[in-house]
Amino acid sequence: MEQDAIAQVKHYRQQAAALLLYQSVLDGDIGKAWVNLLDALIEGTQTRCAVAYGRWFSALANQQQSWQSYLYSQILQADNAFAQQAQRVPFQELSLALIAGVQHDLDILQNLHALHAAQMSQWVEAIAHIAAPPAIEPPSDQTALSFVTTPNWNEALPELANYYCTHGVGLFGQFLAFRWQNAQLIGIPSPDSIKLTQLAAYEHPKQQLTQNTETLLKGYPAQNVLLYGSRGAGKSSLVKALLNEYHSQGLRLIEVPKADLHNLPQIVEKLRHVPQKFIIFVDDLSFEEDDEAFKALKVVLEGGVTARPQNVVVYATSNRRHLVREFFEERPAPKDADEIQAWDTIQEKLSFSDRFGLTLTFTPADQPTYLTIVRELAAQAGLTLETEHLEWRARQWATRHNGRSGRTARQFVDFLIAEQSD
Repeated sequence: MEQDAIAQVKHYRQQAAALLLYQSVLDGDIGKAWVNLLDALIEGTQTRCAVAYGRWFSALANQQQSWQSYLYSQILQADNAFAQQAQRVPFQELSLALIAGVQHDLDILQNLHALHAAQMSQWVEAIAHIAAPPAIEPPSDQTALSFVTTPNWNEALPELANYYCTHGVGLFGQFLAFRWQNAQLIGIPSPDSIKLTQLAAYEHPKQQLTQNTETLLKGYPAQNVLLYGSRGAGKSSLVKALLNEYHSQGLRLIEVPKADLHNLPQIVEKLRHVPQKFIIFVDDLSFEEDDEAFKALKVVLEGGVTARPQNVVVYATSNRRHLVREFFEERPAPKDADEIQAWDTIQEKLSFSDRFGLTLTFTPADQPTYLTIVRELAAQAGLTLETEHLEWRARQWATRHNGRSGRTARQFVDFLIAEQSD
């Protein structure tokens, strides 16, 4: 009994070691704990087997996954030669050697997927001679691509290739939104869920921005966009809502803080050959004198010797029409002798915003606009207040708080939602 169990464990360990393209499937915490458990079972030491099983069980529990759901998610998120080429090349044109390598790995992964946690528990009992520990099994209603339920996974290989082509691979397949932090892209697990239908008023700039974004998604040259205007008008929310509207068409959003704008050329190069389309989002943009970020953004907007990639645009929001601060003392006077062409310096500053191909203006909300936003948000929230009373309270709220704006309207409606729920 014990020798049979050890032989089976060795078989699975050898299969795991034989993966050609999908080695990364076992690089996660759960995968590493599983490999360590197999090694412990082969060694046969009672204490090590118990500890290794506990760590594997804990890894599954911490991520709220079964062994099967873990393997499935890792296959979909894999970033290897097959996944990369499946994004760019039709399946029929992929090399036969690459297809053979994938088929080899899918045979192994299908065997590993069929290995249930209860079997691992039984091996621990047979080899380490301890009571069989509890096992985490997959839920009966587990959803998956059809290749998981196909008797032969290799028959569904085109479906897997199509998934990579449609959803992306690696980090870009796992996340929709990102933040540039510590010189790398960090995935955002829960991006803002705001939708375009939730944004009332400012229909003209909304229509222009969505049209420009659709141009990007179609693969045509799209414009970099500056959204400027009064605070609380919904400029940032509009950009974030685009992600929720178009992510299924391959749109991704990357938020870059102003302090990291000097990294923009590096970020753009990372995205150049990726099939997804990207909005680089810079919020609340403005520059001080001799700001290095000014030069970096200028290079990305205008392009340098390297051609600008057509899958990347910059959407920036600002409360300032002219993004670089200018002072009266900088204006040239006849007595000035410090700079011969002083007006050229002024013009460079004033024209920087013109380097955005599209500038959208968000004017301060007047009372009719503010009340329109309030009524729309209240209707979306299902509030039952009479219109006259709702508008009266909305005017009072604006007077006592932050004035008329989309942000103020949202805060007011959120207050009413909480009030009616009591």
